[in-house]
Amino acid sequence: MEEKKFDVFVIGSGIAGQTVAKACIEAGKKVAIADNREFGGTCSNRGCDPKKILLSAIEAFEATQNLTGKGISKPAKIDWKQLQKFKKGFTSTIPASTEKKLKEIGVKLFHQSPKFLDEQTLLVEGKKVIASHIVIATGQVPRTLSIPGAKHFEISDDFLNLKKLSKRIVFVGAGYIGMEFAHMAARAGAEVTVMDSGKRPLHSFDADLVKELKKYSESLGIKFIFGAKPTALKKKRKRFKLSYEVKGDEKILETYAVFNTTGRVPALESLDLEKGNVNFSDIGVETNNFLQSTSNSIVYACGDVSDKNLPLTPLSGRQGYVVAENILNGNSKNLEVPVIPSVVFTLPNLASVGYSEEEAISRYKNTKVNFQVATGWFNAKRINAPLYAYKIIMNKRTGEIVGAHLLGPDAGETINIFAMAINNNMTDKDIKSTIFSYPSWINDIKSMV
Repeated sequence: MEEKKFDVFVIGSGIAGQTVAKACIEAGKKVAIADNREFGGTCSNRGCDPKKILLSAIEAFEATQNLTGKGISKPAKIDWKQLQKFKKGFTSTIPASTEKKLKEIGVKLFHQSPKFLDEQTLLVEGKKVIASHIVIATGQVPRTLSIPGAKHFEISDDFLNLKKLSKRIVFVGAGYIGMEFAHMAARAGAEVTVMDSGKRPLHSFDADLVKELKKYSESLGIKFIFGAKPTALKKKRKRFKLSYEVKGDEKILETYAVFNTTGRVPALESLDLEKGNVNFSDIGVETNNFLQSTSNSIVYACGDVSDKNLPLTPLSGRQGYVVAENILNGNSKNLEVPVIPSVVFTLPNLASVGYSEEEAISRYKNTKVNFQVATGWFNAKRINAPLYAYKIIMNKRTGEIVGAHLLGPDAGETINIFAMAINNNMTDKDIKSTIFSYPSWINDIKSMV
């Protein structure tokens, strides 16, 4: 069997893996990178980017619908087929351009998921590979549901590539993905049901704002079923029968499409990590503060697959830089993570950064919480936005902003100002004394603190 040697072997071609590969190549190392899917990773091929492209038309539709009779004579119509064609103009070039860039700088490419043979040896494309350092950057994959007929579930990849939108759709899981897709599908004309085992959608976000978002989602025609456990999925000619249990009662829901949106898990199953003496858990590869495997010192993990993960592309890039630095300079850099904003790209956006209300109350003796549904404010009224709300949390003694939660148009942009404020220990007075452009969404934050 052919045997190859590399200084650094990277598994996964997303932003984290690419960052490591480029830095190590620039330092003169012999580097290879492997991926069993299209090069470029999840975000650009089948995640954040294509999702936001589909959302562009939904945003335009929403704007015209809200202003119908107020300067717009009739709302726009969504042409799903044209929208998918527009999206492919962005995504179709990603794999080839990623491969070209990596080849041009001297990275050896493999198109298969490697398997560990021992602590330092991999098997890939029928070849043995010995590497001085191995970097696992495989990202995450959809969580599987172990019920009869589970093979009939479609996943986020399928939704993002739908040639035709079904008339009736069920999303099993009311997290980021399920809620974002539900908002798209409902506005594009589908009858949408969102099912979840919990008591509410988006359990990691502020309960008061989620309550407002849920109420508005229902006004779009989205139906919710909570406390539901799927038990079986059967395919009938053109329909599906989803059996589920609520409070011990068995029920059946008929639909034309069913998507598993229950979340994502680290993509580790095919690597044979046990043979490589790489410890891992449900949340990812077990690493120290250098992102080095706790059990195999030549292995590092970065991005969504490490146990230091947050499923956010900017953090993946930062982790890639940390891993490259530690490979090249002998564990010289700890992973330091600033406060990072999270956004659910429903319409309106739901955005969050810093502490929740509960966390802040448990941490500080005196906490100030400003919560308001502000749909009557000028910026919301200007575009006839149906929902605008916020909850800002401050340390009452110092005036420092410690948490911000926004629900409204452009909340995904405005939250970045609060991230900067929290990371720089800014107070309510600092915000109020800053002159922003007017009238802008960001200027509204002076009235929130």
